[in-house]
Amino acid sequence: GSEAAGEQGQEEEVEDRLKEHMDSLLDKSAKTRQAALQSLRLAFSSKTLSEFLLERRLTLTDSLEKCLKKGKGEEQALAGTVLTLLCLQMGSGPEGEEVFRGLKPLLISILTDSAASPGARQSCATALGMCCYIAAADLE
Repeated sequence: GSEAAGEQGQEEEVEDRLKEHMDSLLDKSAKTRQAALQSLRLAFSSKTLSEFLLERRLTLTDSLEKCLKKGKGEEQALAGTVLTLLCLQMGSGPEGEEVFRGLKPLLISILTDSAASPGARQSCATALGMCCYIAAADLE
């Protein structure tokens, strides 16, 4: 009994921290946003969070879109990586496709923008390829 309660407490603590990081994506400070993206990258790559992310995917997608649009270099690269991991977490169902479809034009825009940093372009190319492979329903 107490083990299960301890695990649930840890789970809630992890979710609270993830919510804080997601809120930090909207901060005015680029450093704060980048730190939040780093934390989300680590969390998404080390633990399956599909259920938690399922109900927050639209909010997170909007935040990542802002980071990709307004951010520069490192922030855009991190946002692309987090987007790739979000697609992996969502899987090949309609939710993953929805995330991908919403950000695909922006990824293509950054990828083809010669003024964007090489790191951001590379991250967007990876995100485009991985998300397309995982979540695109349209074969083209």
